[in-house]
Amino acid sequence: MQRPTTGNGKICYVEMPALDIERSAAFYAGVFGWPIRQRGDGSTAFDDGVGEVSGTFVTDREAGEPGLVISIMVDDIEATLAAALEAGARLVKPLGFQAPEKTAWIADPAGNVVGLYEEPG
Repeated sequence: MQRPTTGNGKICYVEMPALDIERSAAFYAGVFGWPIRQRGDGSTAFDDGVGEVSGTFVTDREAGEPGLVISIMVDDIEATLAAALEAGARLVKPLGFQAPEKTAWIADPAGNVVGLYEEPG
């Protein structure tokens, strides 16, 4: 197994608020293919789709107004946006709001705002 890239300034860990950890885990696994795992202490953890960033779902704080928005790179933004909305996300900023970039913002089932980004070409 390849280890994640390390280096000064790399984003390496995310604590994501969740109202229902199982629902949030199912959302990110289903829409983005994130591996979900149980830690020894029983908490639910995740890894991003390329194994570079890990994190956990937390219930001790709420999602808030977008300040910092983390974007998730996707192969097909139209298909991913449709899958996210079908899985319970809410559209925050529509596809094309940062044209010519292919981006959109969604709120996950807990209300966390995340960006979607499709690399050109």
